[in-house]
Amino acid sequence: MNKWEKNVRKVVPYVPGEQPDNINIIKLNTNENPYPPSENVLKAISEIDYNNLRLYPDPTCNILVKAIAEYYNISDNQVFTGIGSDDVLAMAFLTFFNSDKPILFPDITYSFYDVWAELFGIPYLTPELDNNFFINPEDYKKENGGIIFPNPNAPTGLYQPLSTIEDIVKYNSDVIVIIDEAYIDFGGESAIKLIDKYDNLLIVQTFSKSRSMAGMRIGFAIGSPILIKYLNDAKYSFNSYTMNQTALNLGAACIKDKAHFNKTVKKIIDTREMTKKQLAKIGFSFPDSMANFIFARHKDIPAKELFLALKQNNIFVRYFDKPRINNFLRITIGTDEEMNTMINFLKNYINKLSVRQSLI
Repeated sequence: MNKWEKNVRKVVPYVPGEQPDNINIIKLNTNENPYPPSENVLKAISEIDYNNLRLYPDPTCNILVKAIAEYYNISDNQVFTGIGSDDVLAMAFLTFFNSDKPILFPDITYSFYDVWAELFGIPYLTPELDNNFFINPEDYKKENGGIIFPNPNAPTGLYQPLSTIEDIVKYNSDVIVIIDEAYIDFGGESAIKLIDKYDNLLIVQTFSKSRSMAGMRIGFAIGSPILIKYLNDAKYSFNSYTMNQTALNLGAACIKDKAHFNKTVKKIIDTREMTKKQLAKIGFSFPDSMANFIFARHKDIPAKELFLALKQNNIFVRYFDKPRINNFLRITIGTDEEMNTMINFLKNYINKLSVRQSLI
């Protein structure tokens, strides 16, 4: 080891889903939206003045902040924006989790949380989800330095009712509670309605899933004005110009098209429910996902075997080789055609295995 390496901050990084170069695949491994964004976005692209690209973007992100505030019928000073929800969440970790007490998040959840905790030197504990992958609220009623979890959870897709969220937030009035709602538009009720009641609650959402804008990296947080002020103070001490002009304008255009948003979300939900029925018919079981993915396992065939077989046939899903979930596949909801292709492949694969086993 070089002498200077003793001063390097060493962390095990987050591993994102594979992004293959081959376009002739069915890509169901990163929870992207299979449909294009609103045509408002295309129009906004055509109106970009390239001469303005020589100028710095608005550090307050005013055009996007106002559009989000109008959509959710809240004040501008209750909105914070960033480069995808990962940027927003990282800033929230940096800003709010500074106690010497451990923060709490589930043992099975978004795997970036422990990475940020390690990076920023934040102590943490991971209460176990129950055998059905639900949070036990009592696990979050002990001394802590803050709480974060997704709702619906990832990778399970399970939604915790708003009453559970409020119970946890109300009990933990002395710390910040962050609800990561990356998938809330696909099922369940957002906790945004609680922000005026609890000034310690921060809601984080993204344009990457339901709004088809993963490539533009747009995320936001909603909370009390004091929480948003603290986030902005940290942001301006770190990097004033976090979002580029194009993302700001396209994001504002996107969120104004409610009809396109509702239509796209409905299509994904319908396809998800159809896929659940088809998977169940061929021996899969899964938690009742309220997200744009299904967390499934087969009654006989190991998940890793199915993952590799699918991949070899250009169908990419996500596999996590981790305790308690290493026999599950996380399957993003694509188009009806993509899901039917996957189902048909699985049917044939399972049938061939059954025939082989019967001949032994």
